[in-house]
Amino acid sequence: MRTFRLAAVGAAALLALTACGSGSPSGGGDGSSPAAGGQSGSPASGDLTPIEVGVIPIVDVAPIYLGVKEGIFEDHGLDVTLTLAQGGAAIVPAVQSGQMDFGFSNVTSLVIGRSQGLPVKLVATGPQTTGDSEDDFAAVMVPEDSDVESAADLDDKRIAVNTLNNINDTVISEGIRQDGGNPDTIEYVEMAFPDMVGQLEAGNVDAIGAVEPFVTLAEEGGARRVFAQYADPIPDLSIAGYFTTDDKIEQDPEVVDNFVAAMKESQQYATDNPDEAKAVLPEYTSLEPDVIEELTMPRFPQEHDRDSLQEVIDLSLEGGLIDEAPSMDDLIREGA
Repeated sequence: MRTFRLAAVGAAALLALTACGSGSPSGGGDGSSPAAGGQSGSPASGDLTPIEVGVIPIVDVAPIYLGVKEGIFEDHGLDVTLTLAQGGAAIVPAVQSGQMDFGFSNVTSLVIGRSQGLPVKLVATGPQTTGDSEDDFAAVMVPEDSDVESAADLDDKRIAVNTLNNINDTVISEGIRQDGGNPDTIEYVEMAFPDMVGQLEAGNVDAIGAVEPFVTLAEEGGARRVFAQYADPIPDLSIAGYFTTDDKIEQDPEVVDNFVAAMKESQQYATDNPDEAKAVLPEYTSLEPDVIEELTMPRFPQEHDRDSLQEVIDLSLEGGLIDEAPSMDDLIREGA
């Protein structure tokens, strides 16, 4: 597998806030800012414990915004401030230092971090694939006139992913391998999600590993799906979740328990109220209503699919992302 970086060209400014791991939140130069629009809970009282949660402005975190808006976290004794960050690179150190209490991250980043000795642990699950190859919130996409018809046809192609050596190139490679292709021939190009559609149209890459809303935007521009990198290679893949540190779990178990309970309730609320999950998106992204109406949302389960997490660990080890696999007990808290 050959990899290199491509300078970002022509990022879509109105969509910058939706870039998973490469967004540009408004605010100070530290790459994070409190979420606008009153997204913290009501002013803390003696009955509420203030907590700060680092999130990135993508559809995956709609449930936590709904939970704050609907008072679910207050019901569990928590006054929540949601802080938008550029991605895990800003969130992980903030959680480690205690600046933030919890953070949102994809599972591969947590697997890599734990394998390197970082004391981070998944405590609540986040988005999960819909399981529908034709209607998932992530897809590998090609121009309409491309000769690529299947995952195996991607051999020797240049594929854009938002981060090298992470969840997207890992699952794309596995999908290609399962379809009979050779992922070692792929050139992965690191590129921010908002830049992908334009670069695909310009012919600078052969395919893109897109997530919503960029799947919908690419389809509106004439691109088509080849396969669903989250739905196809790993059944019921849980893509991301909320984490904290071992110290936080040990020192503030009641706060952690309350956060987990509120997250599960928020995930269920988003599942039961899909229109409300979409309606909350403009409160923390720059998405236009017509795009929101068309995009596909993830599933929002209450518990993480541990079989899929084990497959992510195994693929990370096989792909050389980690030298030693972390134990499941070290990586994910019981009940998450």
